[in-house]
Amino acid sequence: MISRRAFLASVGGLVCVAVARPARTLPPIAMARHEAFMRLAIAEGRKNPMWPFGAVMVQPESGEVMARGVNDSQADPILHGEIVCMQDYVRRHGNRGWASLVLYTTAEPCPMCMSALVWAGIGGVVYGTSIEGINRAGIRQIEIKANAVVDASPFYKGMLLGGVLQAETDRLFMDRRKTP
Repeated sequence: MISRRAFLASVGGLVCVAVARPARTLPPIAMARHEAFMRLAIAEGRKNPMWPFGAVMVQPESGEVMARGVNDSQADPILHGEIVCMQDYVRRHGNRGWASLVLYTTAEPCPMCMSALVWAGIGGVVYGTSIEGINRAGIRQIEIKANAVVDASPFYKGMLLGGVLQAETDRLFMDRRKTP
């Protein structure tokens, strides 16, 4: 299967059209703030020692935590940390205001979660451990990177940043409890 980017490149060099995006919707965020918010996601992840996929949704300008979530896929296979966090947000605030928010998650979102975040129009997604890191921890993953979902969504205006506090999130996954 050929990617959209490769297809456009092969039909006349229109790559700029495929990857050009409107300006990001969020103001710049200092790395120290990203790290502080990621520590909140790590705290959420610690609530499930077997599957420490934790997430928080933050209004970056005020620093207010708008929603929280931790993996609950034992109850329902779609209840990944990001989805639980999105559901918490909708319960508390309704289905609006996504563009001004950033979701922090302990691991790179799977294609299901990243697609849900794209469809919601979230302003940004920041993650710690990569899909490769999750695999090294012995957790199976679908091998589609979050940036591949973003690249396939030319309408999406949000930012994507990986590797924030990666050493801490990698350790969270490597040290996880392997059996109930």
